[in-house]
Amino acid sequence: MGKQKGVHSTYRRSITYWFRQLLALPAAALAYAAGKWTAMSASHAMLNDAVPLQLSSSTTAKLKGAWSKQLSFPELPASPPNFTVQELAIIARIRAETDACNRNNVTRTEAYRSIYFRMPELHWALLAHMVSRNGGWNMTDLQGEWLPSLLNMEQREAVFRFLERANVLIFQDAYPQLLLYEWSRREGRSLFHLLPEFGVSVFMGPVWKQFWRDGDAVPLTVALIVNEQHYIEGRVVKHPYFQEKVLHTLFFGLQSLLQLNGVLFPYGNGSGRVNGSEGENDKVGDVAKLRLSGLILERFEKLPERIEFGKRLYAMLFGIPRVYDGVRCFAGAVKHTGSRADYAPQMFARVRQQPPESVYKERLLGGRLKSGAEPLYSPELGAAWKDRPLEKPEHSDWFGSLEAVWSYFEKLPLPHSFEITNEYGLMLNKIELAVLAMQRGETGK
Repeated sequence: MGKQKGVHSTYRRSITYWFRQLLALPAAALAYAAGKWTAMSASHAMLNDAVPLQLSSSTTAKLKGAWSKQLSFPELPASPPNFTVQELAIIARIRAETDACNRNNVTRTEAYRSIYFRMPELHWALLAHMVSRNGGWNMTDLQGEWLPSLLNMEQREAVFRFLERANVLIFQDAYPQLLLYEWSRREGRSLFHLLPEFGVSVFMGPVWKQFWRDGDAVPLTVALIVNEQHYIEGRVVKHPYFQEKVLHTLFFGLQSLLQLNGVLFPYGNGSGRVNGSEGENDKVGDVAKLRLSGLILERFEKLPERIEFGKRLYAMLFGIPRVYDGVRCFAGAVKHTGSRADYAPQMFARVRQQPPESVYKERLLGGRLKSGAEPLYSPELGAAWKDRPLEKPEHSDWFGSLEAVWSYFEKLPLPHSFEITNEYGLMLNKIELAVLAMQRGETGK
């Protein structure tokens, strides 16, 4: 206990020092203000071409009626289920494929990418692919250049388990639904009566049946966002272990400050003709060409905020043509490894070029590497973490109240500011300053 208090005390001294240093730099404040203005201007320019997504009032009214009927008169499952031999084979194949693809973050991320490019009407699959990429980057950050200086191994292990558990459970619940839709297309008939065999909430049944009839991807995507966040609420976010070891820790409280809980969508990185303007000889990840869109989640522990955050990401990804075109090109061209070198190889390196120094020395200037500085270490997932055995979740259905979900289907607003290229550079500067401040606090200088 005394050691833990000592660590927290060092944290507080370090962050206090960092704040003083930051506030004492007028140039830094000016650069931050200029970056904010640039981001707002770029966001507004892209919003001029936006095609906002629409939640059809007639479709959502039909869903509301179906959910109300379902809650009032729940269907009793057949005992035993009366499935055909062909349906039993489909169930077995979906289970086997889901387990195989749920091996780690890289395999999950690729599975989402593959199914989206096979069936682009499944908007959620592309959104999940990009969010899963971010999950992988957060996992490898724990063993990368900076976070080992801020967290000990036990703390990093707890955060990894938190990220991995959420990643695993969402895939385990959602991917069979996507595959069942694919099998329905192959068979030419709805197979969504098989959803309960995969432990899927009754909430999703009417949504998939409605999507099968009208093909409207927007309410389906919003429903999947609502469903998956409810699915992990009790199993991860409210789990006592993660409450104690992750969510109620000082480090997690600093995530908003350091902006570690952001989701980045690279939409311009010099990879050929991402948006029709870059030259053919530009290198992928060229710092001058790197463009990032994204949002920062302030309070992960709040279920409504996570859902609205997911909705804003979806509205941005599919409602703003330049973001969608760039992200789709990036997803198709760049293999996910878990390393941040995937999108910025001039900034990050998958392998250390030199042994790590006992004392970290500042390498960034204005969010970019100083001339001659070594790239920041960002390992691939396999080099950072070993695969973990899958843990089967308990079976329970979260859906019991229409009032708890209906407000999420009333609107789907676009975020006002989402271009975060400059803000991302500031985030890197803040994390580096935190590491330098931690070193200073430990030495007492």
